[in-house]
Amino acid sequence: MTDPFPPPAEVLDQLDDEAFRLVVRRFLAENYPPALRNPPKRLHWRENKVWYLKLAEKNWLAPGWPREYGGMGLSAAKQIIMTEEFERYGCARVNDHGIVMVGPLLIRYGSEEQKRYFLPRILSGEHIWCQGYSEPNAGSDLASLRTEAVLEGDHWVINGQKTWTTLASDANWIFLLARTDKRAKQQQGISFLLVPMAAKGVSVRPIINLELHDEFCETFFDNVRVPRENLVGAINQGWTMAKALLGFERIFLGSPRQSAYALTRLRRLAEHVGISDAPVFVDRYTRLRLDLADHRALYETYVAKLRRGEALGADVSMLKVNQSEIFQRISEFMLEIAGENAGLLEPIEGNRDLHPAGIFIQARPASIYGGTNEIQRNIIAKNVLDLPA
Repeated sequence: MTDPFPPPAEVLDQLDDEAFRLVVRRFLAENYPPALRNPPKRLHWRENKVWYLKLAEKNWLAPGWPREYGGMGLSAAKQIIMTEEFERYGCARVNDHGIVMVGPLLIRYGSEEQKRYFLPRILSGEHIWCQGYSEPNAGSDLASLRTEAVLEGDHWVINGQKTWTTLASDANWIFLLARTDKRAKQQQGISFLLVPMAAKGVSVRPIINLELHDEFCETFFDNVRVPRENLVGAINQGWTMAKALLGFERIFLGSPRQSAYALTRLRRLAEHVGISDAPVFVDRYTRLRLDLADHRALYETYVAKLRRGEALGADVSMLKVNQSEIFQRISEFMLEIAGENAGLLEPIEGNRDLHPAGIFIQARPASIYGGTNEIQRNIIAKNVLDLPA
């Protein structure tokens, strides 16, 4: 009798890292839809639903959730390995705000009623979530947000606007930060609310980006009423909860996976255009490869901290700055050597793995989302180098 595959989560977490990595690779080879490998753009729910539901069926959808809530209960280090292997295999990113953001927050801060209602529906794909944080003039300076929620009887009445709402057109729920006390200091008067996208007064307008893709949206709230129990945690404590989500996001955004993927494509592109052995290409490619090797070494120091159960400090911001700027340098070099293919909005004909313009465009916002690199440098200056504000 053969052992079941994939092994149960409690067995997976006991494997050493290399054995676990091999399990992830086999899982992807046996379960990932071949037609969805290396998509040139972020897929919508209608396109990635089959993969989301496959992960749910195999209980691989929520690697970081505790097992008692339907997750895998994996360590942070093993979650990072999963992310690396999914990226290496060319997996499409699913609509994961419910999995990586609101789910963990509800597990930590939500009421028992909220956990019982929302968590199973995230795992089943019944509820697809988007994030209502950024606003016009309140992106990296999120604490200056102006969307407000006023308590009227048993309902919160919400008015305002959110922007860059990723895949809002796919979502049927949004979690958002709203100002609930105008008199309090900026960070102290914000609350965390859960809002159905079908509520009266919610409207969504897609934003078409340079790739002619509608991944991002503007979301408007016009006297939207939601029950008072849709508040998560205590009133005016939303900022504290929002910050709790940022630790894993910072190391996730600092992962070398984007740059490693782009560097592989740079090499293949050079072979495609016949310059892979040219001294000028070899010199610049080697410099980028060494930059990425240095970044991998830095990244591994933070992964090692997670393995030891240590908290990450403000210096983790260095990862995001370094990774995003390496990614951009690689993408700029790709565009230089792509020739007539540099302006294509689709992959090179006959080779869907080569999409130089797409990678270039994807690299542009990498230094903006998740907190701009200017903000990250300010964090390092203030909290690590103890420089004056």
